[in-house]
Amino acid sequence: MAQTFGTPLIGRAGELTRLTDVLARARTGTPRSVLVSGDAGVGKTRLLTEAAAHAARTEMTVLTGHCVDLGDVGLPYLPFTEILGTLAADDRFAAAFAAHPAVDRLLGARTGAPRTGTGTDTGTGTGPDTGTRTDTGTGTDSGGTPGTDPGTRLRLFEGVAALLAAVAEITPLLLVLEDLHWADQSSRDLLRFLLSRGLLQPAAPGAPAHRLAVFASYRADDLHRRHPLRPLLAELVRLPSVDRLELRPMADAEVARLVRALRAEVLSDTTVRRIVERAEGNAFYAEELLAALPGDVDPSAPAMPSGLADVLLIRIEQLSDTAQQVLRTAAVAGRRVEHGLLHDAVQLPQDTLESALREAVGRQLLVPGEDGTYSFRHALTREAVYADLLPGERVRLHRTFAGLLTGRARSAERAHHSRESHDLADALTASLEAADHAQLLGAPAEELRHLEAVLELWSAVDPGARPRTAGPVTLTLRASAAAARAGDAHRAVALTRAALARAGSDADSELAARVRYTLAGHLMRVDSTKAAYTYSSEALAMIPAEPASHTWVWAAATHVMAARYMGHDEDAHRVARQALRTAEELRLPDAQADLIISLVGLDGGNRRTPRGRERLRRARDLAREAGNVSVEMRALFNLAIGCYESGTLDECLTWLSEGLERADRSGLLSSPYALELRYLQSLILYTLGRWDECARAAASDAERLPPAGGFAVGPALYVALARGEDGTVERARALLDGPFDWMASLVAGIVLTDAAALRGDPEGAVAALRESLAGLSDVTGSERPDIGVRLAALALSPVADTAVRLRSAGDASGALRWAATATELVELARTTAAKGEDGTRQGPEGLAWLARAEAEWSRACPPADGTAEERAVAAWERTVSAFGYGDPYELARSRRRFAEALLTAGRREEAADQARAARDAADRLGAVPLREEVDALIRRGRLTGPASAADRVAALTARESDVLRLLARGRTNRQIGEELFISGKTASVHVSNILAKLGAAGRTEAVAIAYREGLIEPEPTASA
Repeated sequence: MAQTFGTPLIGRAGELTRLTDVLARARTGTPRSVLVSGDAGVGKTRLLTEAAAHAARTEMTVLTGHCVDLGDVGLPYLPFTEILGTLAADDRFAAAFAAHPAVDRLLGARTGAPRTGTGTDTGTGTGPDTGTRTDTGTGTDSGGTPGTDPGTRLRLFEGVAALLAAVAEITPLLLVLEDLHWADQSSRDLLRFLLSRGLLQPAAPGAPAHRLAVFASYRADDLHRRHPLRPLLAELVRLPSVDRLELRPMADAEVARLVRALRAEVLSDTTVRRIVERAEGNAFYAEELLAALPGDVDPSAPAMPSGLADVLLIRIEQLSDTAQQVLRTAAVAGRRVEHGLLHDAVQLPQDTLESALREAVGRQLLVPGEDGTYSFRHALTREAVYADLLPGERVRLHRTFAGLLTGRARSAERAHHSRESHDLADALTASLEAADHAQLLGAPAEELRHLEAVLELWSAVDPGARPRTAGPVTLTLRASAAAARAGDAHRAVALTRAALARAGSDADSELAARVRYTLAGHLMRVDSTKAAYTYSSEALAMIPAEPASHTWVWAAATHVMAARYMGHDEDAHRVARQALRTAEELRLPDAQADLIISLVGLDGGNRRTPRGRERLRRARDLAREAGNVSVEMRALFNLAIGCYESGTLDECLTWLSEGLERADRSGLLSSPYALELRYLQSLILYTLGRWDECARAAASDAERLPPAGGFAVGPALYVALARGEDGTVERARALLDGPFDWMASLVAGIVLTDAAALRGDPEGAVAALRESLAGLSDVTGSERPDIGVRLAALALSPVADTAVRLRSAGDASGALRWAATATELVELARTTAAKGEDGTRQGPEGLAWLARAEAEWSRACPPADGTAEERAVAAWERTVSAFGYGDPYELARSRRRFAEALLTAGRREEAADQARAARDAADRLGAVPLREEVDALIRRGRLTGPASAADRVAALTARESDVLRLLARGRTNRQIGEELFISGKTASVHVSNILAKLGAAGRTEAVAIAYREGLIEPEPTASA
C-alpha cells in the first residue's frame, strides 16, 4: 500500500481487530474475505492501509488492485491486472506464472500486447475491448477479448485462481481490492468466481491450505438501486467464508481527537466543535474542513471548502435537470423538508416531483422519513448545493418559503427565511415569536439565539414595524437570563453590561435597579464578587424600601448574597430580615424562599443541621409554589450540600436526584445550580467508591455540558488519576483554559496537586497547591478556601517522603528544610479547618483530611523523644478512623500508610491486616498505582508468604474476574477498557495480573485454566 498517514488510526480499533483476526486465521490456512462498506470519506482506505501494514509486518505479501471510475469506457480486469503485474515483477513467483500461462492474457491487457509470444492462448495480438460487453457466448467473451469463447474465459478464471493458490503456498497472501463500486463487469465476474468457487474453498485432501485473505471495499452511498454491484454483494454475503464490515460514521469524540491530531497548534473548543458538527462522523470531511481554516485557526471557517464542494457536487450533476432543481429548492428549506412544503415551493406537477425525488433517493442524496419528510443524507451535501445557488435564486426561494410558513407555528424557520430574503421587519417579528416559543418549551439556548437575532435586527427595522411589547433594554435583560439558564455565565454578564449601556442615564430608577441587581447576580456566577457587591449596593440605593415593591425585594435578595460573599455578614443579616418581611407582606413566595436560603447560609453550618434542612425544605416548597425553578434548585442544592457536609451521603443522593430531575423537566440542565448538582452527584459517586458509575455519568454528560460546565465531570478525573490513566493531567489543565472559573480551578487544583504527589514531586505538589489557593482566594476574597485542607494533605505526602528519605541518607539540613515546608502546610490545614470560608469548622470530610495532614506531618517532623513510632501509629489510626465516614479510596490510602507505621513499630500481623484491606480496596476500585504501592510494601515487609496455586486462583478480584470474562470472549485490552470504562493500560495491567495469578503463559492458556477451575462459565449458545 503506497499510502502513508502521519496520525494514528483513531476510532477504528474494533474494526481493525476484526481484520487482523482474519489475517491471523489466513496465515494458518483458513482463507476468508471481508467486504468493507461505508460512505465516501468515512475511512475505508485508511483502515485497509492499517490492515495491510499489519499484514506486511507479519510477513504476508500484500497485493492491491484499484478500480477506477472511467465512466462508460471501462478497462476489463483492471484491479486484477494491477495485482498480477506486481506478482510478475517478483522473481519468487516466476515458476508459478510459468505453470499457469492462461493468466498471461491479463498481463498483456496491461499494455495492449501479450506478455509472451509462445503461442499460448493469450488472445494473441489483441488489446482489451473497451466497448459494451455482453456474455452471449457468440464470439466475444465478457472479458473483452475478441475471438475467444466462454471456455477460454473459464480457463482464465481457473488460471488466476490456481496462480494465487500457488503464490499462497509460497507466502501468506492478502489481496486488497479498492472501490468495487467502480469495478467493471469482468472484474466482478472474476471476483465472484474466486470467492465462491476458487480461493476460499477448502483445499483438496492432502493439498496445502490456502493461506490467503481478500479485503474489498466499496462506497455504500454510491450504490443506487440499480447499481450492478448490488446483485454480486447479495450473492457474496451468503457465502460462509465472506464477512461484511460496515464502517459507520465516527463518534463525535473520535472526530474531535482526529481534528486535534491533525493540527500541531492548539485549536479552540469552539473550532473543534464546529468541525465535528459539520463533518458528522466523516473523517475526510473533517480533514477538508480543518484544511480550510484560516492560518490563525479562527473558528470562522469558509462556508464550504471549494475542494470539498467540488467533490460533493459531482454526484449532484449526475442527476436530471428536474431532480437538480428539486434538490436546490430542498437545500434552501434546510437539512429536512416536508413533502407538502417542498411541493408548494418547487411548483412542479406531483408525478414529476415524485419522479425527481425517487431519483435523488435512489442516488442516496436524500433519505425519506416516516413522517412524510426528506432529509439530505449528509449536511455538507446540503451546504454544497446551497452554496452553488445564484444569489438571486437564493433570495427568491427564501422569500417563497417565508411566505409559505406565514401563519404556521414555524416562527424560527420563518425568521430564517425572512432574514435571508431581506425582509428584516418580518424576521424581527418571527424571531421574537420563536424566542417566546423556546421559552415555553424550556430551551434557553435556543431562546438566547433568537433574542440575540432580535437585538441585532432592532436598529435595522423601522420603529413603526418593531414590537411594542418590550424595548431593547428589557429584551437584553431577558437574553442575559436565557444565557445564564443555558450555562453561559460570561455571556450573561456581557449581555447585562450591554443592557446597562443601553439604559444610560434616561432609564427610570426601577429599570436601572433591575439592570444592576441582574448584573450583580451574573457577576457572582463568574466569581467577580467585588464588582457584584458594588452593583448590588447601587441597585439597593436606587429605589426606596418604602413603599414596598417587588423590585426592591429582589434587589435586596441579590445584595444579601453579594454581601455574604464579601464577608459583610452583619449587613447581609440586616437586609435579609427586612426583605423577608417585605416579601411576606407582598406575598412573593419565591423571594421568600431565596431569602430563607440565604439566612440559613448566614447561620454558620446551619444547613448541616436538621433544623436548617427543615427551613431549606420550606424554601423549596415556596419556590415550587411560585413556579420559580431557579430558586427551587438553589434550595435543593443547599439541601444536598448540607447532607454532604454532615456525612449523610445517601440522603445527599436523594436530594441530588430530585434536583437533576427537576432541572431536566424544566430544560435547565445547563443552568448554574444544575451544574453544581451534577458535580456533587459525580463527587458522591467517587467518594462512595462507585467509580464505574462516576465514569459512565461523566462520559454521558460530556457531550451535553456547556463549554463552561466541564468542572461538573471533574470527579471522573479523580477516578482516572487514581487508576493511572494517561492524559489525566492534560485534561485537568484544560479546565484552566478560558475565563477563570472557581469550580474548574478547584477541580484542576486537586488533580494537579495529587498527580505531583503520586509521581513523588514535592516541588510540583507545593507549587500546584499555592497556585490553586492563590487563584481561588483572589476572586472570592477568602483567605482560607475550604479546599486548602485537602490540598495541604495531598502535598504533604511527597514532602514527608522527601524528608524521610533525606533523613535516612544523612542529609539533616535537607530534611529540616522539607520539615519546615511540612509545618507550613499543616498549619494551613489547621487554620482552614478551624475557620474556613463561612467561618465554621469543617465537616467529616474536612476533618478526615486534617487528620491525614497531621499524620503526614508526623512523618516529616518526628519527635526526638523516642515516641515517633508510637505517635505515627496513633496518627494514622486516627486518619483511618476519620475516613471511615464513606471514602474507600482515601481509606485505603490511609490504611497503606497505617500498615507502614505498624510495620516500623514491629506490629507485623496488624500491618498485614491493614495492607490486605488496602490491597482489596485498590483491586475493587481499579486503583492500579495504589495497589502497586501496597504490593511493594508487602514484598518489602514480607507480610505474606508465597501463595499456593489454589490461593492464586482464589485471589482474583472482582475486577479481574470481569476482565477474565471478557478475555474469554476474545476482547482486546482496548475493548476491555471500553466495556469496563477503564483505560487500555489499566486493562493490560489486569490481564498481566490474571496471567501471573493463574500461572498462565498467555491469554489462551489463562482462559483454559479459568474454565477448568470453574472461574468462568462457557457462554450459552443459541439453539438451532
